This record gives sequence, C-alpha cells and structure tokens, in this order.
Amino acid sequence: MMRGSNQLVGGINFVTFLVSIPILGGGIWLSSRANNTDCLRFLQWPLIIIGVAIMVISLAGFAGACYRQTWLLWLYLFSMFWIIAALLGFIIFAFAVTDKGRGRPAADRSAMFLEYHLGDYSGWLKDRVSDPVYWRKISSCLRDAKACRYMGRYDYMGNSESLAMFYRRELSPIQSGCCKPPTACGDVYVNETAWNPVQGNLVVDVDCNRWSNDQQMLCYSCNSCKAGVLAEVRKSWRKVSIINIVVLIILIMVYVVGCAAFRNSRRMDNNESYGENHMTKSRPSRFQF
Repeated sequence: MMRGSNQLVGGINFVTFLVSIPILGGGIWLSSRANNTDCLRFLQWPLIIIGVAIMVISLAGFAGACYRQTWLLWLYLFSMFWIIAALLGFIIFAFAVTDKGRGRPAADRSAMFLEYHLGDYSGWLKDRVSDPVYWRKISSCLRDAKACRYMGRYDYMGNSESLAMFYRRELSPIQSGCCKPPTACGDVYVNETAWNPVQGNLVVDVDCNRWSNDQQMLCYSCNSCKAGVLAEVRKSWRKVSIINIVVLIILIMVYVVGCAAFRNSRRMDNNESYGENHMTKSRPSRFQF
C-alpha cells in the first residue's frame, strides 16, 4: 500500500508539472500583450514566477515520492503551501482590481461599438494607469506598437469607409478609446483616425479638446484611452484567472494527497507498517487449571 501511495503521488505531481504550463503560458501571453496591446509590463511577472515555482516543486515532490526521500516531501509540502497561498492571493487580487468598469453604448446610438470612461473604474489599477509618469510610458508604448494601425479600411477604389460603415464595426477597447474622439464630441468624420471639430459645439467631454488629427497624438492623452487600456487589462486578467482557478483546485487536491504520502514516508522511516498493531505480547499466556 505504501508503494502504491507513493506511485500515486508521483504520478499526480507529474500531472501538476504539466498543469503548471498553462500558468506559465498565461504569464507569457500577458507579457506578449504588454509589448503590443495594453503595454502594462508589470502584470505578467507574478504568474511567471508562480508557474516556474510550481514546476520546480512538482519535480521535488515527484522525486520525494518515487525515491522515498522524506526531506524532499517535507520541502514539497512546505513550499506548495505557500505557492497555493500566493496563487489564491493573486486570483483574489486580479478579481478585486478588475471588479469595476465596463464599456457603455456610444453617445451616438447608431454606433455598434462601446465607449469607455475612466470614471467607471476605481482602485489601485486605475491609480496606477492614471499616474502621469506611468501613463507617459504606456502612451509611448501604444504609439510604438501602432495600436491604431488596423483602424483604416478602404474599398477597391482606395477610398475610406463611410461613417455608417465605421459605426457598424466592433472596436477593441483601445481602438475605441485611443484612436478616435468620443462620439459625444460631435466631430465631423473624415476617416477612421481623422475627425474635424465643429466650431461652436458645446464641449461635453474634456477629451474633445485632447483629440488631435496628428497620427502620433490622436487620443493617446485622453481619459478614454486610459479607460480602454484598463478594459483590455480587465478582459485579459479575467481570462487568465479562470485558468488559475482550475489549476488552484488541482494543486489543493495534490497537496492533500502529498500530506498522506508524507505521513506514510515517516511511518516507513520508523519501521512501522500501515495499520500495524502494537498491542501484541512477546509470548502467549498459559492457562492453568
């Protein structure tokens, strides 16, 4: 029974090693998005570190179970406890900082896309993105990544699409927030990234004055652009967190089985067989009549 338990734990730890790959993959995916989409470069590191740690500790647990090394199992249980706690904390943090904020229908009801408002967001992540020093880095990254490069569409004659066609498009949060002015501004459409303000229009949004037809400026300084980045981060984190929840459940199951293997290993070190009865006598009693 001891050998079977250790083989089971070894097999489960190997599965855990494989399951840690999605965590590491999620961190790498966030890293790739940080380079060319939402430009938040600090969010991926907790996942990458947790993924690598799970891989290493899973190998330690696998070796401890297969070679009956008690100290490796002890190290595995101790480390895995803190990894589970860290992963749980990261999941709670991810849902907490992305709890608020969703797109709203555009002011022009004929538009199919959503628009994003910084006031709909709150908390640590909003403060981080809104910080002027940090936002300069993000906006510079968005320009370098050419976040608005796919906005333009042309017909076979080389003409830009009409306003009606543009309003039927589904834009990403960053395209909606950074690559055009808010529809409430009432600017005149020229093409997807060129809008002329109407003189005398009442300014209903501070972003109306921040819009520029300069392709290096556009609405990168707008609050709507910051909200678009937050919306992209929210969407990315929610996807990764769902995977992390599944992995967390598996890790807890492995941890429970690992505790059983650790007890069995200690019992073996003490030369105790499973279910051994210590209430035996050295020699049988003799009945005298």
